[in-house]
Amino acid sequence: MKKAVILFNLGGPDKLENVEPFLFNLFNDPAILNLPSFFRYFLAKLISNRRAPVAKKIYKELGGSSPILKLTEDQSNILEKKLNQDQVVNDEYKCFVVMRCWHPRAEEVIKNVKSYAPNEIILMPLYPQYSAATSGSSIKEWKDVCKKNNYNIKTSTICCYPTDINFINAHTKEIIKKIKEIKNFKLIFSAHGLPERNIKKGDPYQWQVEQSVNKIVENLNYENLDWVLSYQSRVGPLKWIGPSTDDIIVKNSKLGKPIVLVPIAFVSEH
Repeated sequence: MKKAVILFNLGGPDKLENVEPFLFNLFNDPAILNLPSFFRYFLAKLISNRRAPVAKKIYKELGGSSPILKLTEDQSNILEKKLNQDQVVNDEYKCFVVMRCWHPRAEEVIKNVKSYAPNEIILMPLYPQYSAATSGSSIKEWKDVCKKNNYNIKTSTICCYPTDINFINAHTKEIIKKIKEIKNFKLIFSAHGLPERNIKKGDPYQWQVEQSVNKIVENLNYENLDWVLSYQSRVGPLKWIGPSTDDIIVKNSKLGKPIVLVPIAFVSEH
């Protein structure tokens, strides 16, 4: 059987001129700003226009673009090779990358998937913890595009893997590399934030992020470990979950404490 694995990620601008349209796509997503379409469009335009100059400076430091597509394609190629090496039954796997806020978008990738003509599709978000704003939004877009194209194939979905042992071990290994040479440090786990009201409506994201962090800390088994979980990227007037990563970094830098920052909510560049 031929199986297509769809890897979902956020995406990022491929050149500086595309920073603002990328930000617009991000904030125009109803899963991010849950407003009537007219107001959401206007607010997304406003936020992307205001944030673009600062974001451009950051992407300029990264070489003028986001590395997320190349890194995700590297992951995709390695995963595809491993799936085809490790198979027990006579299945063939092909991986496809779909970005939510920049190219390649679902409406582009579905053409390649249809050409491959798989017997089954596996949806695999590259977000370890589920949120309607990340995994949920990507999966919804894929299903909408399939419906629009009258493409109905057997599909299964990997929702999330916040405490998967390999995910936990990978983080543990990288953290140990950093902390073995320093003392009296602050370990800051940073996840992308969400408005509090999203969590109150039942989004499991914050709880799953906490599960990931607790498992990693337990796995580190480090005596008197000084750590904190914080959240970044707050926008808009709503109250977001905290504490803020910015505040935690500033507070500890004033104390002169070495900081080890651990991105916890993505499996590639964020």
